[in-house]
Amino acid sequence: MRILAAGDHFVRPSLIRAAVSQELSRTGRDLPEFAELTLPWPHEPFGPVAEVREASGTEDELVEALAGTSVCVTQMAPFTERVFAASPALRLVAVSRGGPVNVDLAAATRHGVRVSFAPGRNAPAAAEFAVGLTLTAMRRIAAADAELKRGIWRGDLYAYEESGGELGGATVGLVGYGAIGRIVARVMRAFGAHVLAADPYADRAAAEADGVELVDLDTLLIRSQVVSLHARLTEETHHLIDSRRLGLLPDGAVLVNSARGGLLDHAPLPQLLRSGRLGALALDVYDTEPIPADWPLRDVPNVITTPHLAGATRQTAHRAAAITAAEVGRFLRGEELSHLANSDVLAAGRP
Repeated sequence: MRILAAGDHFVRPSLIRAAVSQELSRTGRDLPEFAELTLPWPHEPFGPVAEVREASGTEDELVEALAGTSVCVTQMAPFTERVFAASPALRLVAVSRGGPVNVDLAAATRHGVRVSFAPGRNAPAAAEFAVGLTLTAMRRIAAADAELKRGIWRGDLYAYEESGGELGGATVGLVGYGAIGRIVARVMRAFGAHVLAADPYADRAAAEADGVELVDLDTLLIRSQVVSLHARLTEETHHLIDSRRLGLLPDGAVLVNSARGGLLDHAPLPQLLRSGRLGALALDVYDTEPIPADWPLRDVPNVITTPHLAGATRQTAHRAAAITAAEVGRFLRGEELSHLANSDVLAAGRP
């Protein structure tokens, strides 16, 4: 048995190896042969590789590293049709991300390879970051910091018309109510906010138990002074918040997107911000990453920007390694995987 830890500079190969070794040692199994590959992300941006959307590294280096490998644990390696075809010994790809977007699942199934993923690995980090963006936007923290460092004392931000709002007593709308949304709701309610959520897949009884009011999306946008996006990006949710829906927001609303750039139609945003219809916008994700030099929002007021950092905590990296290591342990013990992405592979008959 040979395991490849195809890590990067966030979920490091050493973290993967340590987590898998710990998992296997608990069951008294002999440790397998390990190989390591370090991919360039995040020092180099991820992007499309062949038919997969978000990956780091090349097919050639991955094929070479996979020689004789049965199990690969990775975050970003590009598992394409070509890679699967060149790796006949491969049986499991354990992806340490919330979704295996760097894997051609159809190709994996054709080649009889199970693919697992790591849901919830960054939920605490992403939730905390969304709350931080919200507070930064509402209270103009980033703008005040930048101007003070330039020698400008913005005492005028205490003027009534310039001052921000509070979360206490505000209505906060969460678009998506999964693992991240539920943590955000808990924090927002601790501030004293009334929390709405729009998610057609949410459990109504669970939301009510959390003190959250489930409503349809249009109602949420009409009623919320703060809106934070936490939905998955699919064909159904692409540009979910479009020009019409942006027009439903109350004057001066704050909009936060730390989920996926494609959820939000960026074209109407400059005018909405310049006119004051949208009070502030906080973004950690974008329709194009990295953002281009001529990005339309670059010189627009009341925009907070961060470079896709919501999940960037050391705890996230350790959780990612631990979740995937647990899947490797289940696989080697012949148990059912907890987070199998291509369940149809089980009909292929390959051990």
